[in-house]
Amino acid sequence: MQGLDAGWVTATPGLGRPAQLTALGNGVVPQQAAQAVRLLAPPFPRCPRCAAA
Repeated sequence: MQGLDAGWVTATPGLGRPAQLTALGNGVVPQQAAQAVRLLAPPFPRCPRCAAA
């Protein structure tokens, strides 16, 4: 479900299908979050001292 590892939500004991969908509905798809960080975060500058080594 939503790109998460198999059983991340579905293997939770006592959590029915409606509750699983509710829990997932409040989250962000990991792939979507990673892409947002790549697009929105400024590139991290390299340290001049580290690059010279």
